[in-house]
Amino acid sequence: MNIKDYLDSTYLKTPEQSGLTKKETWEQVKKLTEEAIENGLYAVMIRPEFVKKTRKLIDDKKSKVVLGTVISFHQGTLDTESKIAEAKQAIADGADELDFVINYKSYKSGNLNGVAEEVKLCNEFVLGKNKVIKWIIETAALNDEQIIGLTKLIKSVTKEYNPGQEDKVFVKSSTGFYKTSDGKPNGATPHNIKLMLDNAGDLPVKAAGGVRNYQEAKAMVDLGVKRIGTSSALAIANGKESSGDY
Repeated sequence: MNIKDYLDSTYLKTPEQSGLTKKETWEQVKKLTEEAIENGLYAVMIRPEFVKKTRKLIDDKKSKVVLGTVISFHQGTLDTESKIAEAKQAIADGADELDFVINYKSYKSGNLNGVAEEVKLCNEFVLGKNKVIKWIIETAALNDEQIIGLTKLIKSVTKEYNPGQEDKVFVKSSTGFYKTSDGKPNGATPHNIKLMLDNAGDLPVKAAGGVRNYQEAKAMVDLGVKRIGTSSALAIANGKESSGDY
């Protein structure tokens, strides 16, 4: 196993969150991308406003690093039409993969049909462009029953409307930005990842949020995840511990 093949090196903080200017934020994204290229990491995951410049950087380096971005991040409450509009722009700018925050609040309120329609239409659009889609379910905001139910919903919609393309539709644990109480983890935990894996069927699972060292990353791969999203990717690849926070 080469852990680098599983790593999505991630920088998703806004300038406001990081205390940096937009120019300084771009420098962080650029550094992250160059490190991913130089160290053979699988992908970079960045905010939509930096996709076009990052695409050029990757192409100029003639690199195979995959370029991912996030949609309706980090709340997931945009309506489906707005999510597709964001995705359309991201693809036009050069994104290979799109990580959508699902409307988990709507799911929790009982609007299963509405969430299923969101999955159907967004899958249809992204897969129609021959791109990969990942659904962030925000496990820290859900109980076990809801994690199972939402994972099954994504699986069932995909199997019904996108048969044969299940490998391009991931279920992803977390944004890493959800605010929990009492110091509870807000990202990938072995317990939640197992629930997702047990109920995702043929859909691959991406662990994201709080994976900070090689041992944690390897444990996730051993459980069965296909990808890991982390702001600690380079440290993990080098077998080190990181203080990254998502």
